[in-house]
Amino acid sequence: MLVASATAHLGRAILLVGFLAAFFGVFAAAVGARRNDRKTLRLVPRFVLLSTAMAVAAFGVMEWAMVTRDFSLEYVQKVGSRSTPPLYNFAAVWSALEGSILMWVLVLAGYLAAAAWWMRKRMNEPLIAWAMAVMFAVLAFFFLLSYGPANPFVIGPPGVTDGPGPNPLLQNHILVMFHPPILYLGYVGMTVPFAFAIAALITGKVEDGWLHLTRRWTVAAWGFLTFGIALGGWWSYEVLGWSGVWAWDPVENASLLPWITGTAYIHSVMVQERRGLLRVWNVSLLIATFSLTILGTFLTRSGVLNSVHAFSESDIGPWLLVSFGVIVAVSLVLIFLRGDQLRAGGSVESLFSREGAFLVNNVLFAVFAFVVLLGTVFPLVVEAIQQRQIVVGEPFFDQLTVPIGLTMLFIMAVAPVLPWRRDGSETLSQRLLGPSVFGLACIAISLVAGAAGLAPLLAFGLGGFAAGSALRHLWRAVRVQRLRGFVGRANGGMIVHLGVILICVALAASNSFTRSQEIDLVVGRVASFAGHTFELVDVVEQRDARSQSVRALVSVDGGRAYAPSITKFTRIGMNVGTPSVRTTLTHDIYLTLEPPVRQDSGQARIKVFIKPLILWLWIGTFVMAFGTLLAVLPTRRRRHREAPSIHDLRDEAIDA
Repeated sequence: MLVASATAHLGRAILLVGFLAAFFGVFAAAVGARRNDRKTLRLVPRFVLLSTAMAVAAFGVMEWAMVTRDFSLEYVQKVGSRSTPPLYNFAAVWSALEGSILMWVLVLAGYLAAAAWWMRKRMNEPLIAWAMAVMFAVLAFFFLLSYGPANPFVIGPPGVTDGPGPNPLLQNHILVMFHPPILYLGYVGMTVPFAFAIAALITGKVEDGWLHLTRRWTVAAWGFLTFGIALGGWWSYEVLGWSGVWAWDPVENASLLPWITGTAYIHSVMVQERRGLLRVWNVSLLIATFSLTILGTFLTRSGVLNSVHAFSESDIGPWLLVSFGVIVAVSLVLIFLRGDQLRAGGSVESLFSREGAFLVNNVLFAVFAFVVLLGTVFPLVVEAIQQRQIVVGEPFFDQLTVPIGLTMLFIMAVAPVLPWRRDGSETLSQRLLGPSVFGLACIAISLVAGAAGLAPLLAFGLGGFAAGSALRHLWRAVRVQRLRGFVGRANGGMIVHLGVILICVALAASNSFTRSQEIDLVVGRVASFAGHTFELVDVVEQRDARSQSVRALVSVDGGRAYAPSITKFTRIGMNVGTPSVRTTLTHDIYLTLEPPVRQDSGQARIKVFIKPLILWLWIGTFVMAFGTLLAVLPTRRRRHREAPSIHDLRDEAIDA
């Protein structure tokens, strides 16, 4: 272990060098681009290498301090513990504010290095150089945050030899190792397309060249963000004990907002690539996506929210809020200055065309984002102005977002079969006959299975309708191109659509038809609920250096015993309930242990939730991940431009 305070001095020195490298990288890239100075531009890769090395070194020193329990650091005193298992001790680095900002620096430096290597032969081009300057500027800002108000290398009080460990909710499930890093890969990854959008505005090259350069970066970042959000829902389901996956928690919303605008951009950008339209939409959506990641960071790490996800109050709130304002202001000025160039020569000729459907899609996503942003920020504004607290809960979000979601399912079914340029209303009946029958069959199956209620039946029917449309597209692709037809943006996107549909249907089923009941169990007696039997086998107590737990062993349907538990983390004095779940293709049986419970009592109270189709949430998530992977893979037919889809080829033949 390094001597006391040596870790702190080393870490601060590394952060300072990293900040200076990123700071001078901004000037090297910007001055080189403005003056077309190749000598200056040759310095850019060196600053990239130095700043990336410093980010890796800073994170490595912090991990070393955590692993070796260097309690000379205040941060290790706050989240470290000698009794924390190695896995959770390693993850403790990103379990609180300072470490999470350090992780942001690490991930952003990695993206900067990857982008620089990818563009290494084109660094002399003004568009590339300005994009590097923007990424350097963002990296310098986060280095500055980590060096200043969110410094993890502050020396703590002397004499401390142990700490409480990370939040108990962050040390009782393996997903803590994956959910935050993957979410950051999505969050931070949006910096790359944002940087190219700003570079395009600065250079005036707002045609579609920069879109092709960033397409895979955007899709990959969106895929990481999607998977990270889904893992967060899985973690919530497995850890928090309320049987749900999404509660419209403000910090959940903070990650959802850039996902909404990023999803809109991924669809909208195809119109600019194909027709040269929606340029203002596309630039605005990218800027909104990145801006919302900064706003989300503010909400999560400034202390303005009380949430299971939010960190304690800190001094970085004003820094993040000012940076958010600067990004929005500079972006709006650039859009205004390039207004003439951003205006497209043509227009959307019909809403019953592919571009018309994408335009409607943009509007729906924009309304969706506004609703989520309003419900998230409005309570904060009221509290700041009127000094009173209000709560915007699930009813608000459900009532406004469910109709939007159902409409999106309808657009998801219709858009892929519409032709470009011309009105395709006459062809809809022919192309959508099969998907319509499939959707009606899904409603019929749902009714036979006992489903009721307008909203869930619409979700099942429209989900089947959209799935039929996606399957029709994939079948035609495979028939023409064999298995190669699955690779590429269009067909990978259809697989992503199938994953989205599975998730929507599973959410509709689980939210609408969940049944629950508390049951008092006694050893040797069988209780029944919802066609299942529950028998208490034993009550077991366990103790170790960090916690003590009580588990109720409950046999379900006379088979395996499941073990919902309550754990008290002794150093923090916090009780955490952990559910136990039996999963099948049709439903989950979700058990939680209700306090109080005693080992020697021979009885326990459990709460049972019967959750339909939950497994299909996770299946849908992996289907989306697979589709995203296919969408970023290169195809033989595409060089600088995406190969046209089968429908496009057919439409062009008809037009000819």
